[in-house]
Amino acid sequence: MSKNTIIGLVIAGVLLFWGIGVRNNMATGDQEVKAKWANVQSAYQRRSDLIPNLVKTVQGVANFEKQTLSDVISARASATQIKLDANDLTPENIQKFQAAQSQLQGSLSRLMAVAENYPQLKATENFSELQAELAGTENRIKRERDVFNEAVQGFNNSVVKFPNSLIASFSGYKEKGYFQADAGAEKAPTIDFDTKK
Repeated sequence: MSKNTIIGLVIAGVLLFWGIGVRNNMATGDQEVKAKWANVQSAYQRRSDLIPNLVKTVQGVANFEKQTLSDVISARASATQIKLDANDLTPENIQKFQAAQSQLQGSLSRLMAVAENYPQLKATENFSELQAELAGTENRIKRERDVFNEAVQGFNNSVVKFPNSLIASFSGYKEKGYFQADAGAEKAPTIDFDTKK
């Protein structure tokens, strides 16, 4: 075997092992994004699971605004219909998922604002507990979304950088979508969870 052949084989071997390493790192990053996505879905599911109890508690109050309750129930149904598979986290799909969840959050905010007009509702222990659980769940959702975005950033960086992008295109890896701030999110919400008024 000639010296040039040996050098060629060594270079080919190094490139092969480099490619395998890059591909394995992308696979690891992809699995991390999927795990973080599962955590995001779990946090949103927790919020969705709290809503029936909240609606039942509010329905027990005489003359509570029926349209507000209907909006919450409808928004929950819409949000739970959007199923986003971890293998299809495109920016467009993330945006659709986020829009449905934002609609639900807006309906819940309106429900809480209307509840301020019903002192007998605010005074119930069940309603107070649900308010606290919802507030905690919203914090959990934000945290999980942030962690998810960090995982997506790491994965996307590995996919778009040259020469990794060559391996990504051969392996079928593409950039994944981020959660982004909702339109108007720069304005602070006026939700008040203080039940001691």
